[in-house]
Amino acid sequence: MTYQVLARKWRPHNFTEVVGQDHVIKSLANALLHNRLHHAYLFTGTRGVGKTSIARILAQAINCENRQDFNPCGHCPICQAFGQGRFIDLIEVDAASRTKVEDTRDLLENVQYAPNQGRYKVYLIDEVHMLSGHSFNALLKTLEEPPEHVKFLLATTDPQKIPVTVLSRCLQLNLKRLQPSQISSQLSFILEAEQIAFENAALKLIAQAADGSMRDALSLLDQAIVYGDGEVLTAQVISMLGIVAQQPVESLLMLLAEQKNSELFNKIQELADLTTDFSSVLTQILQFLHRAALLQQFPEISLPEGDSEIIGFLAKVLKPETLQLYYQIALLGQKDLPLAPDQQSGFEMIILRMLAFKPEGSPFVRTPSYSKAQPLETTPALKTTGVETAQIITPENNEIGRWSGMIAKMKIGGMTRQLAQNCVLASIDDKQCKLKLPNEHKNLRNQSTEERLQKAIQELTGIPVRLVIEVGEIMADTPAALLNQARQQEQQQAVDAINADQNIQALKEQFNARIVSGSIEPINKTNGG
Repeated sequence: MTYQVLARKWRPHNFTEVVGQDHVIKSLANALLHNRLHHAYLFTGTRGVGKTSIARILAQAINCENRQDFNPCGHCPICQAFGQGRFIDLIEVDAASRTKVEDTRDLLENVQYAPNQGRYKVYLIDEVHMLSGHSFNALLKTLEEPPEHVKFLLATTDPQKIPVTVLSRCLQLNLKRLQPSQISSQLSFILEAEQIAFENAALKLIAQAADGSMRDALSLLDQAIVYGDGEVLTAQVISMLGIVAQQPVESLLMLLAEQKNSELFNKIQELADLTTDFSSVLTQILQFLHRAALLQQFPEISLPEGDSEIIGFLAKVLKPETLQLYYQIALLGQKDLPLAPDQQSGFEMIILRMLAFKPEGSPFVRTPSYSKAQPLETTPALKTTGVETAQIITPENNEIGRWSGMIAKMKIGGMTRQLAQNCVLASIDDKQCKLKLPNEHKNLRNQSTEERLQKAIQELTGIPVRLVIEVGEIMADTPAALLNQARQQEQQQAVDAINADQNIQALKEQFNARIVSGSIEPINKTNGG
């Protein structure tokens, strides 16, 4: 038998089998269930996300004699004709090869005649944006006053090229690019059904290379199966795609975070022996730094399987401003990389910039110590037993930084963090946590933020304490006020340092240069800001 490529063999045959387009399927399903079908649908999206497949399923569903809810049954004569490609009331056209107005007129010549087999005559026009202006005008007349037995299903990767007169007469459904996790999950399902051995890491690489397209992923999977002689293994996929394995990049980031400069450049030389494509290395670095920065701000987010250790390490070890600086240098370096004499030297200069232009003081939150076998240290919670009680904190014995430290350890953000930072801690014991809030910030109080703050305090202390917030005059500085004072001090120190710099003074004297007001900004901002 002739081999059938995976992209055709595993094309979805009903709406339930479509991957990653739930928002579109829901709209079409409701239209079918309630008999509210539009006369013209426009499916938009990048290549390989399911535009034509969904259009074909819709054409089959509206003609099926025994539809199962919103899915075609797959067994009636109409569905059998669809499956064998002999349903004559489906007129499928590739607009890229039929752009002339004469082609469109020929296509629509029989539009007024009733369908032969099914309930509706369906015109499926792929890449509709390729039609000429005159062709659109010919199509527009039919779209304005379509016969009741006709449905138009249009698909395009470039809706901006379609005249607004046509767009306004279509119900537009935008298909999303698929997430790598959605693609790899579908590839895993297919390979298990095909009884082909595979490694999950290999599927992850293929999903990333597919760039949101399921069809591209299936084509790459076909290639990987052939390349791997019937298996889909990580090392072979890396060789096939010409990319760098993730492990060396993880090691490079670990050495960068630990400031082990000599070992770092030895690792770059190892990478050079594996590949000359340092652009893909930079892409992986950017992905890791992005996820680590997200984890710092939103500790509750879930991390990609297999990446949690290195991302958690970077998020714990590096200051937020250091992560942001590394990300910006890598991002700008990716643009400059093609201008370098060669990719390796360009990549080395990017790493040198990361080492040279770093915030003052230590770039670390704590001393780095990376080990995959060793879990990242967690902040110990304040706990009580039935006999012991938590230390009671009052204004007399409260340290200024105590409440700020508690805020830093709590998993809160947005309005909840603002509320906490504008309060001072009056007292806390095993029953109650009392905060004081200045009058000018009383608008920060609402039920949802107070509930989130109470939950965060309970998680931190390990005690089911009740949160009480009193509004009134406060003599002590809030964490927000202290933070603002620290920022102002850092700003003034930055201005003083610039004014005292000998190079700046020389520029002023020789070139009559001046410092633009407001252009000076401290690198090492308080609280990672």
